[in-house]
Amino acid sequence: MEKVNKVALETVIDASDKTIGRVATVVAVALRGKDKASFTRHLVPNVKVKIINASKLFIRETKKKGKSYVRYTGYPGGLRSATLMEVITKKGIAEPLRLAVYGMLPPNKLRPILMKNLIITE
Repeated sequence: MEKVNKVALETVIDASDKTIGRVATVVAVALRGKDKASFTRHLVPNVKVKIINASKLFIRETKKKGKSYVRYTGYPGGLRSATLMEVITKKGIAEPLRLAVYGMLPPNKLRPILMKNLIITE
């Protein structure tokens, strides 16, 4: 039998002076492995994606005040809403970026596994 090399390839993406959506699309494509010739939709590629300079993302003030994130706690009256600025101050700039990438991945069993291959450094 042949020995399979399980070392993950690492893709590094510089996020300085780019918007959240532009970075998230590149990251989502890389996480799925769609930029490789060996793309298979039902398998998780052996790729780690690292985002550097996440704190230098370009975000407009109107986006910070206008964009809202909504979640539901599961209890009656448990609809919670927070603006982008509130999420950044509470959890850091990595959380909106992580949520954007999460929304761009397909909603199936592979999504949580793919998200574990994402590393965001500020």
